[in-house]
Amino acid sequence: MTHTIRQATVDDVEELVPLFDAYRQFYGRTSDVAAARRFLFARFANRESTLFIAHQGNAAIGFAQLYPSFSPVSLARIFILNDLFVQEQARRTGVASSLLSAAASVAVSLDAVRLSLSTALTNDAAQVLYRSAGWTRDEQFSIYHQALPAN
Repeated sequence: MTHTIRQATVDDVEELVPLFDAYRQFYGRTSDVAAARRFLFARFANRESTLFIAHQGNAAIGFAQLYPSFSPVSLARIFILNDLFVQEQARRTGVASSLLSAAASVAVSLDAVRLSLSTALTNDAAQVLYRSAGWTRDEQFSIYHQALPAN
């Protein structure tokens, strides 16, 4: 069966919530549907991200979420593709590639110079996908994080 990709709206939140919750569980977090719903509503309310939703028939099967940022060195807009998820039964059917293409199209239309993402070092399937879609692994910079105390 074929799939469709479109930019999501706030009206899609209820379809996105179980996908977003499954995505978080994939990365080792405990299921929290209510928190996932609040998080997604906040992104729409504050216009802090661009979401894409994938459907197969009437069923939502995947999503991607872009966050805007800027590159001071390039003096240009960039986007961080922080979230990409496809339900297990729909993997390896081109859905993730279509979501990546949709994200790239929007970024290009907004004059972005780069899309960036990160994935777990152990997520071999995702790394194969990204390389096949023309993404290159950063060999110049190391990425560091600092966990901040919760309020």
